[in-house]
Amino acid sequence: MQVIRTQKGVRELDRRFHRTRILLVDEDSTDRDYYYRMLHDSGFAVRACSDFAEGVRLLGTTRFDCAVVSQGGPGFKGRLVLEQSIAKDRFRPVVILARYHDVGCYLEAMQLGAVDYLEKPLSTVEIVRAVTTHLQPRHAAA
Repeated sequence: MQVIRTQKGVRELDRRFHRTRILLVDEDSTDRDYYYRMLHDSGFAVRACSDFAEGVRLLGTTRFDCAVVSQGGPGFKGRLVLEQSIAKDRFRPVVILARYHDVGCYLEAMQLGAVDYLEKPLSTVEIVRAVTTHLQPRHAAA
């Protein structure tokens, strides 16, 4: 099992999820680096980008098991990546991260197929739990 180090202790990541490919899209460099480190240090293979258009392009050229996407402000710019991800693979879980909870964006994200909508900041345990919880159905079928 992969060890996840947190401020509150150590937790193990199920081997089924080790090296799971995650696309991380966040326009805020501080948040992007923060979540990249958390996910990478937890054993995931993370590809991070700062631009929503680049995230869409990567979805067309690279296989990912999960996408973690910033909402991108009140205009929900992350919608582009969510829509493209669902169009390419409707079973790929997409988790939306929001700096602040916006009911309109939340409803739109869930209607478009997001599996979760979480408010930043998240701890290592919270982000890992969000990803692995929604990957479990995929890995159970494999």
